Amino acid sequence: MTGGDTDTELPTYSPKPANMTGATAATPNPQFSRKRAMRITDLTVDVPSGEKPLTSSNKDVPVPSRWSTLEFKFYYFVVGTVLPVMIWIPIALSSSSHPNYGHYAHRLRDGWMFGRKFDNSDIQYRSFRGNLIPLALASLLMMGFKAGLKRIRGATTNGFMPLIPYNVAFSILAIIALHGTSTLKLLGILSINFLIAKHSGSSKLGPILTWIFCGIVLFSSELYHGYSFGSILPSLRFLDSYPGIYPRWHIIFNITMLRLVSFNTDYYWALQHKERAQPSDEAYPNEKQRQDISHPYALYSFLNYLAYALYPPLYIAGPIMTFNDFMWQHRRPIKFQPGSTLKYLFRFIICFLTMEFILHFMYVVAIKEEKAWQGATPAQISMVGFWNLIVVWLKLLIPWRFFRLWAMMDGILAPENMIRCMANNYSVSGFWRSWHRSYNLWLIRYIYVPLGGSKNVIFNTLLVFSFVALWHDLQFRLLAWGWLISVFIIPELLAAHLLPKSKFGKKSWYRHVCAVGAVFNILMLMAANLVGFVVGADGINFLLSQLFGTAVGVAFLLFSCFCIFVTVQIMFEYREEELRHGIYRRC
Repeated sequence: MTGGDTDTELPTYSPKPANMTGATAATPNPQFSRKRAMRITDLTVDVPSGEKPLTSSNKDVPVPSRWSTLEFKFYYFVVGTVLPVMIWIPIALSSSSHPNYGHYAHRLRDGWMFGRKFDNSDIQYRSFRGNLIPLALASLLMMGFKAGLKRIRGATTNGFMPLIPYNVAFSILAIIALHGTSTLKLLGILSINFLIAKHSGSSKLGPILTWIFCGIVLFSSELYHGYSFGSILPSLRFLDSYPGIYPRWHIIFNITMLRLVSFNTDYYWALQHKERAQPSDEAYPNEKQRQDISHPYALYSFLNYLAYALYPPLYIAGPIMTFNDFMWQHRRPIKFQPGSTLKYLFRFIICFLTMEFILHFMYVVAIKEEKAWQGATPAQISMVGFWNLIVVWLKLLIPWRFFRLWAMMDGILAPENMIRCMANNYSVSGFWRSWHRSYNLWLIRYIYVPLGGSKNVIFNTLLVFSFVALWHDLQFRLLAWGWLISVFIIPELLAAHLLPKSKFGKKSWYRHVCAVGAVFNILMLMAANLVGFVVGADGINFLLSQLFGTAVGVAFLLFSCFCIFVTVQIMFEYREEELRHGIYRRC
């Protein structure tokens, strides 16, 4: 159930857009004026997160503000009382005087904040944090060379297209530095995939062969640890001596694989629908149109393909762009509003410092890794789990925003991956839409809609989340996470069907019933993500035994449900406030 947003289905749109059979709703108007086009562009880049404000629809008329009512003043009191306790519990558990401190102290390192130790236990974030300065220098080097090249070439009416060869050259040099001789493997994979697209043409074999090939490479490279040259041919063993800065190219191939599927599928759709409705020379396509409108066939070239698949700012971790979108932004570069990139840099710094503060004062990752919760109360164990989820959110948010910022500095606007704070979600489907958004959009375009979309929501959702789990890693706990998320969507869909907002939305009790349903949604989401990304099935079993196995645990669970109910009411009102400001988001 949801309050401010009852749209619980995965968002769907047709992957057969304006490029297909003449003008459709997504087709730019030939009379589309430049003034109108620039307004759409400005809306896209004005919001630092990359979301564009939209006028609310008639079915989503905001209600009068409740912020100053007595009900919400009570909610403020509850939040103001409970939130400091939620912060204090993990800080107290992280004290050097705590009996369990010795169990995980070896995982801590000297920090730079207030003489505190630093929890450097998370491998993913440790890798990014340790390479942040080299990555920043690489981005500045790329921007410097590109700025010089633009100055030399002067103004051009072809947008960024003349810079494509430079992008490819810089990309290959960057890949050689990263992966050494494994660059040969990567270029071989990219070449085979390109040949599949070109030789299949408009045949349905194209997408089928693409998926088979990419699936085989994705899973076999994981199983065989990136195929050493010596295992392929003993005489080539000498090539394994030049592994590069990051030899494990196969670890980040899952991101590259998404681009390979995107190029081949976009090319297939371009051939399937020969009548391409192109925007006029004065028009600038919006975000959805940039994905949907195909390009002239000549632009689906090997050079443009390499520039897209190996684009340095987005190569390592994304965000994920479609090939069509990437090429549109080279053909007609976005005009960023003054200061928008600087504002986004400021937001990145704030997020980075927030993570630093947490890891200096809350050693929850080290506690989780060592299972150092002996003698802990249900409240303490729950806060270890909750703050671990916050760390997971931040350790993904920070790299994604860094690489998106790099792309913005280069004039390319990639989708924002995290459009809401992890703790500002109450809907299972809404959570998925606002978590790794670019990946969600990719799944919808290339898997969910081609499978039939909302015609078979439950089955298609199960297939999508099974793919997501296997795409992340070949681990049972991630597969369990995918299945749990799929199952947890069912009650939400059922509730939305039995209690639609269109029928009951004006009832005084509706908002509160929705909040009760949202409480269960949040508990299920936390359980699923703890299984998939934090403690696994064994850890969640221990947590549940502490919550349901003792009277203290049950009492704490009931109190937690009450607190979540309060915060959900605030989330509902926050969504209404967005509508009052003309912003409509389906999450």
